[in-house]
Amino acid sequence: MKFNTIQLIYFSPTHTSREVARAIAKGIQLPIGKEIDLTPASNATSIEAENTLTIIAVPTYAGRVAQTALDRLKIIKAHQSPAIIAVLYGNRDYEDALIELRDTVNELGFIPISGGAFIGEHSYSTSTMPTAPGRPDPSDLQIAKTLGRKSVEQLHIYGSTSDIPLLEVKGNIPYKEKKPKTPASPKTLKDLCTRCGFCVEICPVEAIQLKDEIISNDETCIKCCACVKQCPSQARIFNTPFTEFLFRNFHDRKEPEIFMAE
Repeated sequence: MKFNTIQLIYFSPTHTSREVARAIAKGIQLPIGKEIDLTPASNATSIEAENTLTIIAVPTYAGRVAQTALDRLKIIKAHQSPAIIAVLYGNRDYEDALIELRDTVNELGFIPISGGAFIGEHSYSTSTMPTAPGRPDPSDLQIAKTLGRKSVEQLHIYGSTSDIPLLEVKGNIPYKEKKPKTPASPKTLKDLCTRCGFCVEICPVEAIQLKDEIISNDETCIKCCACVKQCPSQARIFNTPFTEFLFRNFHDRKEPEIFMAE
């Protein structure tokens, strides 16, 4: 199988999934025909994926695909298109996320040819208690490029997508049970806030409103912390005991893992 272009699909509030997807694309060395960013809430409309090699990258949450990413993916329909799948996790564990993503994209009409689990800076990471700061870093992105290159080499072995065997990845079926969502959200430091509205603009679930002050909806917030990490005035903070827990227990560097259909 040969393709002239590739397409990217990702959900990436803090840009780590996007970084890895684009690095995989560089390893393939084909032009990007379409790049579908599922992050903005306004983009959550039905999409018919082109019949080409597709890179799909999403973040994890507690060892599963982040629910909002999962919901956004399900608006896409494909027609037996080969795919490279990737999950991003914050240096703790991706557990059942990659196998869940494999099954999800299969249901959407994609055929996974390869997959990878990559590390991104944890959404709860702070400058004083960092977890995987600066990741994905150049080493991670080089492995992502390698995944892209090996995937193309593997794809050339098969005459059609029907010849591609089931991609075997780490994870369990049934998937680990999702815990109830804890209502919480980042808060605003009024003395630093300039009311620029950037946090409102970038929130992927429209959980932030600009009224007399910045107001966050604890029930709607998915705790991606995009508003915290990207606030130009550093006026958004998210205080959670998990920041210290992650910092103390998951500081040893983990490396990406890749899998090929063979």
